[in-house]
Amino acid sequence: MNTVDQESVSATLTVAVPAARVFAVLADPTTHAAIDGTGWVSEAADRAPLSDVGQVFRMDMYHPDHPDGHYRTANQVQVLDPPHAIGWLTGTEREDGGLELGGWLWRYDLTPLGPAGTEVTLTYDWSAVPRFRREYIRFPPFGPEHLINSLRHLAELAAPVSRTGAGVGRVPGGRP
Repeated sequence: MNTVDQESVSATLTVAVPAARVFAVLADPTTHAAIDGTGWVSEAADRAPLSDVGQVFRMDMYHPDHPDGHYRTANQVQVLDPPHAIGWLTGTEREDGGLELGGWLWRYDLTPLGPAGTEVTLTYDWSAVPRFRREYIRFPPFGPEHLINSLRHLAELAAPVSRTGAGVGRVPGGRP
């Protein structure tokens, strides 16, 4: 299911994985390239799990329409409520080490559906993007199908490796 309003887009998928496992995959920046439905995330520059509101983690990116092609984002955790919600604002890091956040938020809301199921909603919200940025960046910069693709990738990563296995998840950062 996809939902689009004037300043956000979201998608929801039910997965046969406990919420704690889904949250653990989302809190691991090394999995974000494999989750990404746009193909823009290349690799985690910071590998520490997301554990605190205000924490900054960087991602190496590639987009053919970006002025530099390859670039790095600096993301600041805004929401951290294990295993129910996690979200971050995306921006860049200035030369002085300060952050310049763009105003767009990636947020995952997890609703446990018993011991082995979770409803996951991914929302991309650009309501805080300043007017001057909207003059040169179109929002959203991707179609809504990219969100459902991300949720499908997340489900694959969070799923047990096999039905007969010990429930060990797939290798972080890699697609099955």
